[in-house]
Amino acid sequence: MSLISELVKFSKLTYDKGFVSATDGNLSIRLKSGEIAITRSGINKGEVTEEDIIIVDEDGKKIDGFGKPSSELKIHMLAYNNRNDINAVVHCHPIYATALGVANFDLTEPVFPEAILSLGPVPLCKYGTPSTEELPDSMLPHISYSWALLLQNHGAVSFGENISSAYYRMEKLEHNAKIIILAKLLGDENKLCRSEVEKLYQISETVYGITPKSPLNKFLISRVDSGSNRHSYIEQIEDRLRERAGNPAVKYKKSDT
Repeated sequence: MSLISELVKFSKLTYDKGFVSATDGNLSIRLKSGEIAITRSGINKGEVTEEDIIIVDEDGKKIDGFGKPSSELKIHMLAYNNRNDINAVVHCHPIYATALGVANFDLTEPVFPEAILSLGPVPLCKYGTPSTEELPDSMLPHISYSWALLLQNHGAVSFGENISSAYYRMEKLEHNAKIIILAKLLGDENKLCRSEVEKLYQISETVYGITPKSPLNKFLISRVDSGSNRHSYIEQIEDRLRERAGNPAVKYKKSDT
């Protein structure tokens, strides 16, 4: 199956799964030539054909196809221009993940072992007007390490080494968001402790066949102090959350941010 055919296939899946409605959402891939193939503007994702795919150059300028590229092309180009390991982008409005973003929740807590290994924390990006520079600008602080983002009042975006991995991260994000919302309705989610997360990383390759290679891990490791002050993955997430909440006990040097 060609890359364009795969893009069409997963575009239809986003509609079949209910991640988008009407003409919402957009998907793209990076071609071997370096050019970007993206769904055209104003098309229902359940009805996409290869004729509905627009080709743009590395600067986002249209070079082939009928119609206009998606109005959200800017968020796709931000990903491609900042990460060589991203070759596909999926932007949708999945109900549960979008609800979390509307309610100002992110998904940075360690709850699901499989999500920790394959998805990583999903931060919430501040609201930006769709189709303007505000939206990609809101993603910029997180693009270097995240595989998925919640867009405040606007849905979610996921990234992948190929279109299938980008799509399945969106599917995993929505599945996790639904469980978290239900858990909060029942009381609260049970979070994995530090030792449990560390043990998970220790056995991830031998037991699950997963070697965590997320840019997030590299990002966090780069923030770890040398010597006896080393922090674990979970400690750093907790510190970042306390810092965001205004806890004066948590301070970072400028060079660490």
